[in-house]
Amino acid sequence: MAKLYFQYSTMNAGKSTVLLQAAHNYRERGMVPFLLTAQLDNRAGEGRIASRIGISDAAQTFTPDTNLFNTLEKRLGEGDVACVFIDEAQFLTKDQVWQLARAVDDLKVPVMCYGLRVDFQGELFPGSAALLALADEMREVRTICHCGKKATMVLRYDDHGNVLAEGEQVQIGGNETYVSVCRREWRFKMGQCETGCGTKN
Repeated sequence: MAKLYFQYSTMNAGKSTVLLQAAHNYRERGMVPFLLTAQLDNRAGEGRIASRIGISDAAQTFTPDTNLFNTLEKRLGEGDVACVFIDEAQFLTKDQVWQLARAVDDLKVPVMCYGLRVDFQGELFPGSAALLALADEMREVRTICHCGKKATMVLRYDDHGNVLAEGEQVQIGGNETYVSVCRREWRFKMGQCETGCGTKN
């Protein structure tokens, strides 16, 4: 039975690695995956999903104006697709998540979305919020804070190493811009408590 899946995490937890490995597993079994990624994030090049460990694959891109139900219906009309994989799913719109849910229900194709849950201010991305509401199954891809606790939040830094508390929700960047931390460290860095996760008290 086809389902809508959402695998979420903070930055640098290995979401793209998990996606690429899963797509590879389908190909090894003679099945065809269909990969999509946000056009907004082109750090690895236009239409590429890349992992920090050095693996990558080509993907079709989507923008906020893309009708993903129509995209999947057209692709399925061109040949069998065993599973749809979507990277950077936090950049989906609410309407696009509903389009994916409709594709699962009506086109009978499983859709696996991978993305961030919250932004640097601790707020849900619109696409992630819709996926949390609509996904049939969800799984957290875990990473750790420098203290060893599970990282659930992300800090954004400027070019001078200062933590940013304000700004646009979307700013493309990697390790030079974002650091995943536990909630206590995030609160400390954001000025909401007096000691961080590295301080015993």
